[in-house]
Amino acid sequence: MSARNRSCSSSILQACSSSSFTRQPSRVLIVDASPPWWSETCTVLCQALENFFYLTSSLAGPARLPLLSVFAISVQLECLLPFVQVKGNLARLLSCIEELRSLPQEGCVRQRGALLKQAVLDSLQQFKQYMCHTAHGVFNSNCVEVTVLTCQPGQTVLRQLEQGLKNSDLISLRRLLVVHFTLQQSLSDRSPACSLETPSSENDQEESLMPGTEVDLQLVEGTVVALENFLKMWLHDQGGDREHLHLLLPPSLTSQGSTPHPANNRPSPVCLKCDMQERLLSPALLPGTPDLAVKTESMQDFHSANKSLASQNPSPQRLRVVKVLHASGVCQSVLYGLPLIIRPTSCWQLDWDEMETNQQTFHALCHILKTRDWFLLVRSESGSGSRSGVFSYYILQSSGSQSLLLKPVMTRELMLPCSLPVSVEDPQLPALASMESSLDQLEKDPVFNPLSLDSNLYLHLRIRGLHTRSSQPFGAHGQGRGHRRGASRPPEGSTQRQSRQSQSRVRATVAPLPSIPLNKMPRTLSTLSHSRPCAPALFFQDSYEEEDPLMIQ
Repeated sequence: MSARNRSCSSSILQACSSSSFTRQPSRVLIVDASPPWWSETCTVLCQALENFFYLTSSLAGPARLPLLSVFAISVQLECLLPFVQVKGNLARLLSCIEELRSLPQEGCVRQRGALLKQAVLDSLQQFKQYMCHTAHGVFNSNCVEVTVLTCQPGQTVLRQLEQGLKNSDLISLRRLLVVHFTLQQSLSDRSPACSLETPSSENDQEESLMPGTEVDLQLVEGTVVALENFLKMWLHDQGGDREHLHLLLPPSLTSQGSTPHPANNRPSPVCLKCDMQERLLSPALLPGTPDLAVKTESMQDFHSANKSLASQNPSPQRLRVVKVLHASGVCQSVLYGLPLIIRPTSCWQLDWDEMETNQQTFHALCHILKTRDWFLLVRSESGSGSRSGVFSYYILQSSGSQSLLLKPVMTRELMLPCSLPVSVEDPQLPALASMESSLDQLEKDPVFNPLSLDSNLYLHLRIRGLHTRSSQPFGAHGQGRGHRRGASRPPEGSTQRQSRQSQSRVRATVAPLPSIPLNKMPRTLSTLSHSRPCAPALFFQDSYEEEDPLMIQ
């Protein structure tokens, strides 16, 4: 495996944990393509589906969308795509979109509610048959989520489905979602039933007609970006069997927050149980696009990807400033990767006047960005000049040390939807007092100093290095020493003259001892010579080896 492939594989393993995406449900998409609304939504819907299929079928790592089936309700009910695995099946997915585009945009559809019910039941039966003919253990999930995409009033469609499916076998249906795809243009010439609506709370007050199945209604704006974001919700980890994270804080001193530990009767730490959610898709999941979101882990990664391998002096990377951003308007969740520091160059090949002018201009840029609290949005320029080239975007942030900080920023294609509720109410007073008591026990630093943090990395590397040495064969341990000792030995079949030359070269590398008569030799030297009757070179070599703790272990 090449170094590039190893790097890509390790990045994918970091981006996707082995325990993630093991409970992803199979998906059924039912498209209400009934005239006359299909003529106004066909282009937007097909474009969004096409973009989503391009992305999903190319993602490496665990299958985020294991199985997909697509039904269409036009003049009649059609199954455009039976259940297929999404990854690596781009040709069949694009064929489904072409069939969707070819549906008639004029005509009359009768008994739409009956067709919707039949589509749901057919999809469940199809899923059951697919799982019966699939090897056991290929898919961990045995449930289906059905999404109905329609321009009809969402409440009406939802009520029709509930009434039609209330006596059906829905054991494998985990969720039924009706998406009201709203239109942007004026609909005054259409039927009043197509006006934009807000989901009412009447259904919340009635008992569900489909017990055991989650039934939802959602409105989606009639744009490509909005529909893409809705479809990308399928790429989130759906395994909600247990919480993902325990956030531990110091024990609270209030009566509500203090819970004695059963083992030592001491206050237990405050434990907040949380779930985690991805905000971005890692560029490492798309290994076939090296220019996408160029890494900033090192200087080598940031060099132009299209440079010649034989070139020892690559041309500088070019970043074009495209926009000024207010620092308060940049969301930190769209920044990723490791930052790089940018400073004015000190390259010796530049003229002195040019270098001085460059430093003054750079200083002025940093000063303006700092005083106005601005960021710069920059874009990489592709060296190939091809229209199909992939761009990378970065944020330039100024600091007080006449330097800029370069941070990669994510683009639309790899962003995952994230709709978090905004709290408008204050927290409950007991919970607020408990949390304040817990946080007051933590040490407070006015300035963060990362040099005070020790991750135990050196000890881990030392133990791993010693373990690696101990697991090697005996010959590999002493390969270096044996090679040095055996370097003066002549190979079999060599002449006596070569042996004398090699021995003379060994003696020449060691300073000779003074020739002192034996009767005048000091007692210390006599003791030293009798303690180890060997050549001086070998004596110093063995002494160094005995003092090396790594050699001993």
